[in-house]
Amino acid sequence: MIVRIMGEGQVRVDDGHLTELNKLDDELLAEVQSGDEDGFRRTLAALLGSVRSLGEPLPDDALEPSELILPASDATLQEVQAMLRNDGLIPG
Repeated sequence: MIVRIMGEGQVRVDDGHLTELNKLDDELLAEVQSGDEDGFRRTLAALLGSVRSLGEPLPDDALEPSELILPASDATLQEVQAMLRNDGLIPG
């Protein structure tokens, strides 16, 4: 799957990592809903770090359709809240 991290670019992540990423996404959703700023910062960093380490960056000139769009590392809790769906940023 192709994941776009806003402000950084695209990363190809194997679908086999979805379960791991969904766990972090569930934590992030709970922290956003509760207004836990410290937990939100920590989990957003962990989620983005996992995508970066598990995936392979695409070249800057590659424009593949993104299946997931994740916020930038400096996104605010309110910005991420606006991006969330009922099941978080990552479906499933």
